[in-house]
Order: sequence, then structure tokens, then C-alpha cells
Amino acid sequence: MRALPPFSKMAPAEGAGYRREMMAASRLELNLVRLLCRCEAMAAEKRDPEEWRLEKYVGALEDMLQALKAQPSKPASEVINEYSRKVDFLKGMLQAEKLTSASEKALANQFLAPGRVPTTARERVPATKTVHLQSRARYTSEMRSELLGTDSAGEPQLDVRKRVGVTGPRPGDEKQSAAELDLVLQRHQNLQEKLAEEMLGLARSLKTNTLAAQSVIKKDNQTLSHSLKMADQNLEKLKTESERLEQHTQKSVNWLLWAMLIVVCFIFISMILFIRIMPKLK
Repeated sequence: MRALPPFSKMAPAEGAGYRREMMAASRLELNLVRLLCRCEAMAAEKRDPEEWRLEKYVGALEDMLQALKAQPSKPASEVINEYSRKVDFLKGMLQAEKLTSASEKALANQFLAPGRVPTTARERVPATKTVHLQSRARYTSEMRSELLGTDSAGEPQLDVRKRVGVTGPRPGDEKQSAAELDLVLQRHQNLQEKLAEEMLGLARSLKTNTLAAQSVIKKDNQTLSHSLKMADQNLEKLKTESERLEQHTQKSVNWLLWAMLIVVCFIFISMILFIRIMPKLK
């Protein structure tokens, strides 16, 4: 349970409301952990196929997890993700148990992701990981029994679908079971080889796309470098021309000023001479 922050700087009503929210969130998380431990313990036990409580408990776990996510004072995102991972594992395990074939159960069990962190401090290994290993071993044993025509104790079954007689398995049935087992193993091997080929093709395609993108990026970098170089050259030329234009402008202004001063002086002297030379009117 997380420590509560001090309420010395809060208003009394705000502090009381915040304390109630923290207590509600902590109580909800505690109930979630307790129910999760109960579900993990039930999943580890051998249950009756008609047992319905675990499915109901997992549904309640989902509702509690959604409510915990909606709380304003919810736990850290890593803790929430771990809770979600364990709840999803329990849901996947229940769905795998509803399958009819042992091979389908084993295949579905391989895609389940158990929790990484123990639910309680007393656990050394996460309970979901232990349940995952137990269910994998159980489904593997069931699949082997299905293929070889034996029960869970390793003895031949008396069902006609397993092709075993009343007095025991016949040599022909044993050979046929061994051939069926080899056929199933061969199918799995072919499937793995096909998946490996597809992954190899995807890797080659990714490598080709990466090389093509690298070539395009390299050309773009060269074009960008050339553009930057041309921009620098144009900037230097523009700076030089600006300096020349400024000097030319300053020279033209100086000559114009001197010309205006000379004209003004000439007009002034001409007016004085005109006044001196012309006689006054009587």
C-alpha cells in the first residue's frame, strides 16, 4: 500500500476528499490482488470441467482492473500492465481449456504470456508462470496420449477410436500409432520450416527495402549538400554585390551634394552682381 502525502497545505474538505480517494483506490487494489491470488491458486489445481467459479472470478478481475485504471490515484503504469498481463493469461488459459483437441490446447498454450512479477512477497516464482508450465506439461501429455492411444497413466485405452483391442494393443496398432506420431511430427516440422522460410523471405525483403531507402537517403543527402554549397556561394556573391552597391550609392550622393552646393553658390553670386550692376529705378 502506498504512503499518503501530507495534507498540511490542503483545505480540510480537499484533504478529506483526497484521503477518501486514496483509501478507495488502495482498497480496490488490495481486493484485486486477493482475487488474483485466489484465481492463480484455482488455476494451479486440477479442476472439474464443469467448474464455473474461475471464469466468474476472472470476469470480476476484469471489472476491477478497469475500475482501478479509471481511478485518479491509480498505481504506476508498470503495475497496471503486470495486472493486465496476468488477467489476460488467465482468460487465455480458460479459452484454451475449452478447445476440444489436445494439440489445439498445446498450441494455444504456447502463445500465452504469464506474469513476470510474483503477486505476493511469499512467491519466489510468479504463480502464472508455474500454471503455464503445468498446463504445458498436461497438454503435452494429453497430446501424446491422443497420438499413442494411451490414457494419462500410460496404459492403452479400451476405446475403439484408439484402435486398441480388449486384450491389449496389437503390433499392427502400435506400428500405426507410431506412423501417425511420425506423421504429426513431420507436419510440425514442415510447418516450422515453412514459417522459417517466410521469416527468411521477410528478412530479405526488409534488407532490400533498407538498402533502397539507404540509397535514396544518400542521394538526398548529396543533393542537400550541393544545395547548401550553392546557397553559400550565392550568399557570398550577394554580400559582395551589396557592398559594391553601397559604395556606389555613397559616391553618387557625395557628387550630387557638391553639385547642388556649387549651383546654389553660383545663383547667389549672380543675384548679387545683378543687383549691383542694374541701376535703381527712380
